[in-house]
Amino acid sequence: MNNLKDRVTIYQVAQAAGVSLATVSRVINKKGNVTEETRERVESTIARLGYKPSGLAQALATNKTTNIGVVIPSANYVYISNMLNGITDVAKEKGLTLTLFTTSHSREEALNAMERVISSHVDGAIVFDDELDAEDVDKIASYNVPIIVVNNRVTGDRVGCIPFSYTEALTELIKGYHKNIAAHQMTFLHVHNCGRLLAKCEKTFIKTHEEIGKAYSVINCDDSYTRTYNDFREYFKKKPEGFFIAYRDSIAAAVENAAIDSGLRVPEDVEVMSLVGTKYAAIVRPTLTSMHVDMLEVGKRAMYMLIELMNYELVDKVSHFDAELVTRNSTLHK
Repeated sequence: MNNLKDRVTIYQVAQAAGVSLATVSRVINKKGNVTEETRERVESTIARLGYKPSGLAQALATNKTTNIGVVIPSANYVYISNMLNGITDVAKEKGLTLTLFTTSHSREEALNAMERVISSHVDGAIVFDDELDAEDVDKIASYNVPIIVVNNRVTGDRVGCIPFSYTEALTELIKGYHKNIAAHQMTFLHVHNCGRLLAKCEKTFIKTHEEIGKAYSVINCDDSYTRTYNDFREYFKKKPEGFFIAYRDSIAAAVENAAIDSGLRVPEDVEVMSLVGTKYAAIVRPTLTSMHVDMLEVGKRAMYMLIELMNYELVDKVSHFDAELVTRNSTLHK
């Protein structure tokens, strides 16, 4: 691994030749419009510095197999599967090979996955980052592996990102609900070790309620439909009302079904919404109010960004996706 760090990089070639990274890439691949004078200067610089191309840019240009590492928490989550489908669609289109690395909402496992990505010599990587910090991502980037980070804002010479924003939509929901209805106290369902996204939403939930001076509660919840359903059958015996914000559709559905099976009305007695909405929000009855991010499009965007990054052509290294509130029949809020 240390040898990779000691190699002359394409950045050094571009700087020494006084040209852009894209120009060096075009010279290496013998494609694109480059003047003879510029070509000779770049080739002379390459020879003088002893630069050895990694083969990544040439592989993309000549349709040779390029291996992309994909790090995700778990393919069992529908929203992650949707993102993976988007990644796969573009990979098929471009003739790229994917290697999948999975974790399970553990920073230690995420770090181990990153180590496997590095040792597998992938040509680029897409990381759904719900546990890693900037230093962890920098580690893989230091080995000159182009990387697109999803669900975090971190950039670098070989790093781009797709951050999500739930803050504005959640804040607007809370303020609007208390202003227009304020029928139920809101409760946030805290799931232990469920990553950065849920933690950020919980902080927004608490901060917003404290700012507007409204009562709220946070209760622990298992990331399991069955256990959540059973827990809320007991919960509703003591407190048969409330507005509950759940992490995923399956958890929200467990609360909703527990309420209905307890003889309560949704949304008149119990209101429920999910933060990470999927197709199941429109399938359950009553349909679930949820936050929506088009994860299929996220996957596609990540792949296209990575391809441009590998070719030294990515201009905007940050691509935002804002969550949209989709109101359905499980809440009174419209």
